[in-house]
Amino acid sequence: MTEKIRVVLVDDQALFRAGVRMLVDSQPDLVVVGEASDGREGVDVVRAARPDVVLMDIRMPVLDGLAATAELLADPSPPRVVMLTTFDLDEAAARAIRQGASGFLLKDADPELLLAAIRTVHAGSAVIAASATRALFAHFADDAAQPVPAAYGELTDREREIFALAARGLSNAEIAGREYLSEATVKTHISRILTKLALRDRVQLVVFAFEHGLAGS
Repeated sequence: MTEKIRVVLVDDQALFRAGVRMLVDSQPDLVVVGEASDGREGVDVVRAARPDVVLMDIRMPVLDGLAATAELLADPSPPRVVMLTTFDLDEAAARAIRQGASGFLLKDADPELLLAAIRTVHAGSAVIAASATRALFAHFADDAAQPVPAAYGELTDREREIFALAARGLSNAEIAGREYLSEATVKTHISRILTKLALRDRVQLVVFAFEHGLAGS
């Protein structure tokens, strides 16, 4: 049997945590291994439980979600962190993703979207709520794009094509269908792109594209 995806919830609303725990634990492939009511406690719980994915509220007492996420991402082999927010254009969410968080979700998202987000982040095969993520960075992008790093010039023509599609938020399956490639081949290309550009995951690829004027339409 495949190991379950281990999840920690960090949110100051007990009722919200209880609802998410019930939802997550109802799934055969997911399990909640810890929860916390503020960022400081969250850091301790995550380090003790070593989850695969953390659902992290942005605004909490003691230590907010941004600071807690920054601490966790500085650890060796950090978990994937999904920020929870009540605003679809939340500058704090954009900052957290720039710091290395793997995406964001609205706290009133449909249960199916939350479950899909956990699985998506764990698999690394797509960007959570791709259109919302692109809208977030389009809104908070600097007017002047940064110079394109030399590393981008090391991508092959094929890798640049895959980069452009991934920057639009397409999943491996969507890229494979569009480019007549196998998903395994797309995954290999994405892995090489991330390595060459020193990026942690696909959402960081989206950030990179916006910051350097490579996001396209």
